[in-house]
Amino acid sequence: MKAKAVRLHAANDLRLDEFELPEIKDDEILVKVVSDSICMSTYKCAILGTAHKRVHDDVAEHPAIMGHEFAGDIVKVGKQHQDRFQPGMKFTLQPALNYKGTMWSPGYSYEFFGGDATYCIIPAEVMELGCLLEYKGRAYYEASLAEPMSCSIGAFNAAYHTKMGVYHHEMGIKKDGKLAILAGAGPMGLGALTYALHRDVRPSMIVVTDVNQERLDRAAHLFPVAEAAADGIELHFVNTGSMADPAAELLAITGGTGFDDVLCYAPIEQVVELSSAVLGRDGCLNFFAGPTDNKFSARMNFYDVHYNSTHVMGTTGGNTDDMIESLELTASKRIDPAVMVTHIGGLDAVAETTLNLPKIPGGKKLIYTHLEMPLTALTDLRAKGAEDSRYTALADIVDAHKGLWCPEAEEYLLANFVKE
Repeated sequence: MKAKAVRLHAANDLRLDEFELPEIKDDEILVKVVSDSICMSTYKCAILGTAHKRVHDDVAEHPAIMGHEFAGDIVKVGKQHQDRFQPGMKFTLQPALNYKGTMWSPGYSYEFFGGDATYCIIPAEVMELGCLLEYKGRAYYEASLAEPMSCSIGAFNAAYHTKMGVYHHEMGIKKDGKLAILAGAGPMGLGALTYALHRDVRPSMIVVTDVNQERLDRAAHLFPVAEAAADGIELHFVNTGSMADPAAELLAITGGTGFDDVLCYAPIEQVVELSSAVLGRDGCLNFFAGPTDNKFSARMNFYDVHYNSTHVMGTTGGNTDDMIESLELTASKRIDPAVMVTHIGGLDAVAETTLNLPKIPGGKKLIYTHLEMPLTALTDLRAKGAEDSRYTALADIVDAHKGLWCPEAEEYLLANFVKE
């Protein structure tokens, strides 16, 4: 059957291709992709090409479909999986396969498997690893965003703390501790924040920093300080760009004790060094934001490593359990991954958006793959309604939900914009 997809041919070479999908084998599954959200990791893959660890050397001859945060409907199931999956099921998946020691992943490594496509083929290893998940929720975008949410969930679960004289790590962020999310008003930081506020083991203080006041104001609008206080959490939004001595002022917020857990969401030397400087005793620093420079480095206070038991780690994604937790928390409305989304668009917008992702302000760019639509900020929907009343209807729905994308908006979009 014919499919369309945005595929990587070489570094900085993304193309919207139409091609023939092969017939599925008995151990494969054919799916219709409905939504995919664009990840900064996809940008890194696109600009690096074969220099990226997940991209195969012959990508020029066998271009790789981009996108790994996707959801849709199962169309056809190979004989080996018909006891577990049936046509018509909604699906999402955990893309961090780590299959037999490889770094293969959809969105980087496969010719016929990825999220920026109308249809794709899920290979046998995904089902073998239990990474194909049935999705029973209402909105496809929530399933797409379960993957980036699972990355933040993984960062919380991978944190650890120690006790003097005991060689045992207590996993997870410190209960009732002090948490800092540095460079945290972007999409992934807001995902971490909604999780921190609503997970079972929560901190007593959360400080979110950024240098962009507009992003901080949006975060404060979405997460009112008073609501956090009512739940027993002291929440601060801080612009470190206006501080003479950011480390001293952040430490002052903690009463001088420092933070038990710090999540660093920017691969910037100054932000990493600030993360080190504000750690308290036994503080855990998670360097979450992956750099493209393989020689990236920053200073860390090793006096504190020795005498105050501070430590650093890094996580790059979640596992299947993190993904399931994300889906369950979303379904129960404890977290709202829509806080990450600021733009929507169609498959025709993917290549340009991906290659220019760091230059485009806002948060997550959500793609509907059976749609032709330029990348559009949610805040621009009403202005576009002057020429097309459908955008006005979308703007009304979004405005009724605190300016956030929502199931009602997705359903209107799929019913009124998509032409099959």
